Order: sequence, then C-alpha cells, then structure tokens
Amino acid sequence: MSRKFTLSVLAAGLLAAAGTAQAYQAGDILVRAGAVLVDPQDSSNTVTLGGNGVGDGNWKVSVDSNTQLGLNLSYLITDHIAVGLLAATPFKHNISAAGSIAGAGKLGETKHLPPTLTLQYYPMHASHKWQPYVGLGINYTTFFEEKTSDTLTGAVDAALGGGVASTGLRLDDSFGVAAEFGMDYRLSDRFALNAAIWWADIETTAKIDAYDAGGNRLGTAEVDVDIDPLVYMVGFSYRF
Repeated sequence: MSRKFTLSVLAAGLLAAAGTAQAYQAGDILVRAGAVLVDPQDSSNTVTLGGNGVGDGNWKVSVDSNTQLGLNLSYLITDHIAVGLLAATPFKHNISAAGSIAGAGKLGETKHLPPTLTLQYYPMHASHKWQPYVGLGINYTTFFEEKTSDTLTGAVDAALGGGVASTGLRLDDSFGVAAEFGMDYRLSDRFALNAAIWWADIETTAKIDAYDAGGNRLGTAEVDVDIDPLVYMVGFSYRF
C-alpha cells in the first residue's frame, strides 16, 4: 500500500469523524449568550380612576427599550426537537407619558425578568453549518422595583384637585404566548455564532396609588398596557 494512498485514507477518515463530531444530535446541550434587546411594541388604554378618565380622559403610557446580557439554553430531545429557555439579567424600562400628555416626560420606571420556555424545531440535517430553528412556547414576565417620578405625582395631584404628596406604582405579572426564530452558524465542533428574535405576548395592569402627606391612600388609578415586545439576541453558542 503506497504512502500516498494511506494518507488519503487517513484524511478521509478524519474528515468523516469531524463531520460526525460537529453534528447536532439528541442529548446535546446548547448554551447561547449575548446581548438581548427588548423592544416593546406597546399600546395602552387610558388611565382611569374609579372608572373615569384621569385629567382630560386621554392619558396613556408607553414603555422604552432596554438591552441586557441574555442566556439561552437548549436541550435536544431528538436530532430535530429541543426545549429552549431564555433568561437574562433584569431589564429596566422607563415608563413615559403618551396620549394627551405625551410631552410630559418620564412617569416612572420598572424592572422585569421575562423567562421564556419554548419547544424548538431544527429542520436542517444535523451536520449542516447553518442551523436555523423555530420555537413556540410560553412567557412569564414578573415586574419589580417600580418607581414613580415627580412628574407623575404632580399630574395626579392636579387631576385630583390637590392633596397628593406622593405616588406609588404596581404592575401585575403576565403569562402569554411566545414565538422565536433563530440561527446558529457553527465555527467549530463546539462554537457557533447565534442570532435570534422572539415575540412575546406581555400584558399588564399598572396601578398608580396616590397618597397624602400622612401616607393615607387617596385613590388608585389604573391603566392596561400591552407591551408585546420584539426581543433580539446576538451572541455565541457553545455545544456540550
């Protein structure tokens, strides 16, 4: 057997082994990390107090975007089906005036965590460098560390005819449907580039409590907000 033939056989074997090692397959765990942008596609009802519109009856709110560190874990049940979990460091959003008070500025702020669980489908053959995937599942969003601004307190005070010394904000947690589309481009046996986008159905009721100087609650205004964000992630993937 010639030396040239032997080297050719060895090279072919190494290439075949490399292709097998790189394949996505049942039992793999994919860990993806990167920057995650939450971009609310928000809308709200008017702010009401006791069933009546506050101010001129057309007060609304909007929510701004925020970027944090994201982590996405996927476990392949089969070569084509996986369970995925999206997590992140807490997002912080400013809540701004909209509707007839759109120029008033910042009304408050909140933080939230949006863990999202999806069932993912990988359509491509496991050995392809490009690995697109789609997913459908459920999102749970919990809000915390809500704060209000002097602008909101002043607006509520004017709407109630005076006597308001401070305000508080509470946001209901949300359950909703979530969908995702992502893509891995494998750079090596273990590492890949990743990009993904999610849409989540997030709805909450914001409660604005008004207090007098003695801490007595004078009333609670409410507004229903559909946040429904698009969530973008760009980062790296590592296969265990």
